[in-house]
Amino acid sequence: MLDLLKERRSIRKFADRNVEKDKTDAIMKGALLSPSSKSRRPWEFIVVTDKDMLERLSQCREHSSKFLAGAPLGIVVLADPEACDVWIEDASIASIIIQLTAHSLGLGSCWIQVRERFYSEGVQAEDYIKKALGVPEKYHVECMIGIGYPGEEKKPYAEEDLLYDKVHYNKYG
Repeated sequence: MLDLLKERRSIRKFADRNVEKDKTDAIMKGALLSPSSKSRRPWEFIVVTDKDMLERLSQCREHSSKFLAGAPLGIVVLADPEACDVWIEDASIASIIIQLTAHSLGLGSCWIQVRERFYSEGVQAEDYIKKALGVPEKYHVECMIGIGYPGEEKKPYAEEDLLYDKVHYNKYG
């Protein structure tokens, strides 16, 4: 697991190659196995492979979501806040499970933050995405994750660069 965590990096450039259905299914199985508060499972997922829709979704934020247009697979992570008061945490846990599962299958991924971000002045990215995908009003979009075969290489994190001074035992300091 530690090697997986060291090697997983945010990938924003993808090879021109589709993600196989069995790998997509494995990623979604991982998402559905994600822990949630009191097993309420407030999350839902929209798997997007349509190139036109990925292009449209890539426009949800001013700059940081453009790479989604080049991904062969996007997963929109949303949740029902009526189902659980910690839906943000539950959706976030599922999102990182998606990313770790993708990495374990030889794929790259990158998280696009949606909640509390804007499409344009006065228009939230969440509203843009919900309209594009027909998401019912009661749901909130936490993030989108672009996934595909890496089209770039990044060095793993080095253990000697870990910020151990941020770890405290028994009390702060």
